[in-house]
Amino acid sequence: MHLVRHGLYALQMKLSRRNKQFTLFMADALLPPIVLLASIIVAHNGLMPFTRYPSLFYMLPAISVAGGAASIWLGLPRIQLKSYETTAVMRTAIYSAVVTVCIALMAPFALPIFPVAGVVVYGLMLFLASAGFRTAMLHVLLWVLRQGKPKHRVLIYGAGTTGVQLVAALRSHERIVPVAFIDDNTALHSSTIAGLRVLPPGMIKLLAEQRDIDRIILAMPSVSAPKIARLTRKLRSMGLTVQSLPSFSQLVGEEELIDNLSPVVAGQLLNRDQVGDCLPEGNETYRGRSILVSGAGGSVGSELCRQLIICRPRKIVLYEVSEVALYTIDKELRELSEGTSVEIVPVLGSVTDSRLTRMVIADHTAEVIFHAAAYKHVPLVECNPLAGLANNVLGTRTIAEAANDAGVGRFILISSDKAVRPTNVMGASKRLAELVVQDMAKRSRGTVFSMVRFGNVLGSSGSVIPLFKEQIAKGGPVTLTHEDVTRYFMTISEAARLVLMAGSFSDKQTSRGGDVFVLDMGKPVRIRDMAVQLIQAAGYSVRDADHPDGDIEIVVTGLRPGEKLHEELLIGAGLLTTPHSKILRAREESLSELEMASALRALRSAVAVGDQGAAREVIATWVHGYHLPLIAQAGR
Repeated sequence: MHLVRHGLYALQMKLSRRNKQFTLFMADALLPPIVLLASIIVAHNGLMPFTRYPSLFYMLPAISVAGGAASIWLGLPRIQLKSYETTAVMRTAIYSAVVTVCIALMAPFALPIFPVAGVVVYGLMLFLASAGFRTAMLHVLLWVLRQGKPKHRVLIYGAGTTGVQLVAALRSHERIVPVAFIDDNTALHSSTIAGLRVLPPGMIKLLAEQRDIDRIILAMPSVSAPKIARLTRKLRSMGLTVQSLPSFSQLVGEEELIDNLSPVVAGQLLNRDQVGDCLPEGNETYRGRSILVSGAGGSVGSELCRQLIICRPRKIVLYEVSEVALYTIDKELRELSEGTSVEIVPVLGSVTDSRLTRMVIADHTAEVIFHAAAYKHVPLVECNPLAGLANNVLGTRTIAEAANDAGVGRFILISSDKAVRPTNVMGASKRLAELVVQDMAKRSRGTVFSMVRFGNVLGSSGSVIPLFKEQIAKGGPVTLTHEDVTRYFMTISEAARLVLMAGSFSDKQTSRGGDVFVLDMGKPVRIRDMAVQLIQAAGYSVRDADHPDGDIEIVVTGLRPGEKLHEELLIGAGLLTTPHSKILRAREESLSELEMASALRALRSAVAVGDQGAAREVIATWVHGYHLPLIAQAGR
């Protein structure tokens, strides 16, 4: 048997498509005369009276030609065996009817004693023979093709229309064998649909063990994504491979799961008016100038570059430590600046590299610097305090000194609301960076130093919105650190426009420099409310004690080390107005030149020897509001 199977497999692999079609054509041509002989034998009780049918030998070739012609006309040879389903069976019925009509027309002349009932029997026998031949060939083909190949025995979850269609398609599959349906509908349990038993979900584990099932296919395209995700996790915990049929919208390319989760525009979550798209006359500050943006590949840095294109500077120098981020923003800006005279210059490097930073500023004659390069993710900087302080503080000192020595016109630091009475290393590093810039402003003769402080940016890397979208796409849960945690938010484009405006406000005639500009962020947003909005915007509902049948659960994980419940924007009291209503000038205390030098000297020493404790001591000493963690205090 093995040799027969192997021989048939080799023959099947050698046959071309044309050869296979010819084989089916020959079957359709030979079956009519063979069935005619069989029907005559049936009509005469198993005897074959050749002497009573002298014209039979002329009629058989004619019927064969008629069968072949009907087969070609209906396209039967072109129908693959694995696609032999309802439509093909209907064509076979028409084929049988056409040949039977030919027999009925010729019988009075060639077969005068052939009974009328025999013609009817002939038609039925021809239909059964033709359909049966193809079905038998399909089973033989599957038997041959499955030789030596591992078969996947699968369950179909969902006994609806989609599941039935899936079973029909899988019956002719070389390696997948459907075993049973699984369905939540108790009315269907123990019934048989499409030749398979319908069983309850509670039997999945038992079936998997007893019937050697290794995967389950979800045939429920109308079920919501969160429910599918929860079911998938449960099934995978049983050791099953889970596959799912896509919905029709996904099949035709109209649905990208994560992108379509939020039809609400991110800015709408703020529940307030935003700054208009156009820059005021302050954009003349940047027109025709050479501008350097550090951290140009980051969320804020890249948006600053996009907005600067509108101001038509002479040159934009993209200073970025990440090769991937630099490549991406360089490519985008070259496309945006096409047709303008703006020169785009990508520079790969870190602001902590003093030699490179000074060389870049000098080579490109930078007139304005936006310093956006920083490590900003609170948990990561908390785990890596030395790297965070070296980049955010010492890097700021390096580029600020280089700007001052080169006589750069304006230097604008991008700061954060986490710098206000910080409870984490990241916030403390940003406040110390502000103190560095304030110190430089006191000693500068030509460079105007300022900084812009604002809260979270919607949609930036690590922001809650992309995180929530990803969690919703996976079926939840959506995680919060605290039920009442709030944050200030602003869209990236809005923040960038206000930063550019604020950067144009300070000058030697109107200010002593060292201005801390605070952006009006509106009212802080409750993160839980934002999570609920995103879940509902995605078309789902929140699952909680009051709504146990909801789609997405919100889970509180607890505040992370160094995380605040509420952020602030001001250290001191009092704000001064500026030419723009959403930009305010804060009065902030600064360190003396001697204090700043002492703080930087101690920080450099701690970073050089890799002493995290000493580094934390520095920021605890010089940054108002920061206190050492209890673990650090215990080790003193």
